[in-house]
Amino acid sequence: MRKPLVAALFALVITGAGVAPAVAAPAPAAASASASASVSAVKADTKAAAPTLQAVSLAGTVALSNCSGSVIRFPNSADSDPALVLSNGHCLETGFPEPGEVIVDQASSRTFGLLNSAGTRVATLRASKVAYSTMTDTDVTIYQLTSTYTTIKNSYGISALTVQDTHPTVGTAITVASGYWKRLYNCSIDGFAYRLKEGDWTWKDSIRYTSACNTIGGTSGSPVVDQATGKVVAVNNTGNEDGETCTVNNPCEVDASGNVTIHPGINYAEETYQIPACFTTGNKLNLSASGCTLPKP
Repeated sequence: MRKPLVAALFALVITGAGVAPAVAAPAPAAASASASASVSAVKADTKAAAPTLQAVSLAGTVALSNCSGSVIRFPNSADSDPALVLSNGHCLETGFPEPGEVIVDQASSRTFGLLNSAGTRVATLRASKVAYSTMTDTDVTIYQLTSTYTTIKNSYGISALTVQDTHPTVGTAITVASGYWKRLYNCSIDGFAYRLKEGDWTWKDSIRYTSACNTIGGTSGSPVVDQATGKVVAVNNTGNEDGETCTVNNPCEVDASGNVTIHPGINYAEETYQIPACFTTGNKLNLSASGCTLPKP
């Protein structure tokens, strides 16, 4: 693993790759094409092309120094609340959280490039703190900003993306929207991994994409948007690049019986439906709130 953050960021500058482990399969097109997509996956992609689906844009996404992200809100968020940015735990500027580590209320002044629907940078947003970050069970960092939703909307005409608070379903047509690359990837949810193991980290109930979402380094932290609702259902985080088993950048799936499988060239995301229950009035983190299942410090 490219553990030293400075080295990882230097590699990013040279190659555009995000930091491991979720360098979301920076495989060339040829490698992606060689990944064997199941018949069911192909059917899911076909089913996804329904006329009721809506086009997803880059509006509300952000570019980080090494990753992608998005301005998000929850169903109970108020316009006057401080806005939040969602990205990956492994995109945290201070380095990867260790297995079992949970970071809350950590000071941060990180900046984010806010994009409009065309992918044009319209503003620079700034964090006031890391509200929550972990790579245990999930791979998520949530920043609190110095701006409210109202300020962002009135100043730049950009609305936050709403995080869905129910579990996504197989076959759902999705878009992975990368603010770092200003690029959209369209595919479907192929299935769910009971456990997804990569190096020292293990994530629960991860989303597996169909092969069309051949995400690359720098897409880490991108919102995964349900094309039917426009809501965020997951955060993009990794992919099996080299066909290895359970190594960094080569996650493996482990089922409830302990059986291990790999899907070379296939990429994954971590669900976000469980996050809204952990943020209460004023977008304040409350890990003791009823229904909150996120890992605690």
